[in-house]
Amino acid sequence: MQDAYIIKGGRILDPANDRDETNDLYIIDGLISTNRPSEQLNPITIDATGKIVCPGLIDLHVHFREPGNEDAETIETGAKAAAAGGFTTVVTMPNTTPAIDSPERIQAILTQAEHLGIVKILPAACITAGRQGVSAADLSAMKDSGAIAFTDDGSTVADDQLMQEAMATAAKIAMPIMDHALDPAIAGNGVLREYPAAINAGLPCIPAEAEIQAVERDIRLAEQTGCSVHIQHISTKETVNLIRSAIDRGIKISAEATPHHLALTVDDIQLDNTDFKMNPPLGTAEDRQAIIDGINDGTIQAFATDHAPHTKDKKNIGMLNAPFGIVGLETAVGVTYTTLVKNGAMTINTWLKRWTTGPANILGIEQPSLAPGKPANLTILDLESEWRVDPSKFQSKSHNTPFAGTFITGRAICTLYNDKMTQYP
Repeated sequence: MQDAYIIKGGRILDPANDRDETNDLYIIDGLISTNRPSEQLNPITIDATGKIVCPGLIDLHVHFREPGNEDAETIETGAKAAAAGGFTTVVTMPNTTPAIDSPERIQAILTQAEHLGIVKILPAACITAGRQGVSAADLSAMKDSGAIAFTDDGSTVADDQLMQEAMATAAKIAMPIMDHALDPAIAGNGVLREYPAAINAGLPCIPAEAEIQAVERDIRLAEQTGCSVHIQHISTKETVNLIRSAIDRGIKISAEATPHHLALTVDDIQLDNTDFKMNPPLGTAEDRQAIIDGINDGTIQAFATDHAPHTKDKKNIGMLNAPFGIVGLETAVGVTYTTLVKNGAMTINTWLKRWTTGPANILGIEQPSLAPGKPANLTILDLESEWRVDPSKFQSKSHNTPFAGTFITGRAICTLYNDKMTQYP
């Protein structure tokens, strides 16, 4: 274990403490310190001049595919991709094979994550047994084993009574429910949002109403049960308005926005490129602007990547049959910074809050901080350099991104977690 670090001359941004200053940051025995390490400790010095030094980023929505689909991603490769992207904490989704629906499976993830020590992994557990939407899983037991939240992500719990019962249980044990809010009866076998090119190509479409009605249901049940409900990857302007109104009424509801729903719209879709197929699908320019407005005014409290790796063979079989999802951990900083901060749509402080304090508040965990005495889990960001997205250089095993070949500005160059440093050029 390295005993000490000196991070020199960086712009220290710490949203939890409203800190914004250019200064040196000292680390001794894994903790932020006010004292400069002595030479006897042989500190590692990192020159952060012109860079941002901030708490480690949090992604509350990733898929690491293990167990069952290790050809696309493993816990280890997913963790390495997270560290490369600037994240020190991630929440893994339970739609694996088998699904994460028992204390034993939660413990298996936690044990492996601790052994790897690359980033902190907080596993989310299933709402329903086997993620089948038929009967509730043992939520209390999974909380006791270390689950951070409950979700059947990848599908919506369509049975209103079952969802209400799950929310009531989650409220009693003070745990959040996360919902992939998309009404399956309305979405059907759709692959893209309804828009002229998809319709003309004869592709089945997913109406915006599929998300809207599911969110309306979740808001109603959240109000009835008092459960903290988090809506995953919102994609429509109507959803933003529904959540804003619910928050104003005091309902415990939160939401996340993905980099791809912020940067892309239906107008960007290449129908011969299945890396533009994600669930929920890309929306209109009006949807995109509403999501940006929601992030700025606090309706949407967090960014999240929905990092969803797939092998090339499985993804490259045409828009109709390819699985939904794209990778996002290693492009998240650049895509969101370029789209929002560089282009003047958001301040850097609001942007950083949506990657740090916002997700922490949703999860009910301590806000990441660079205050003295806090664990030195941090990220150094270079927000000046422009770089070309080259999936062949990803740490992730999968390369399914619609941003391949594009130029974006901003990336993590160093991540420090539990005294383990990850550095990338």
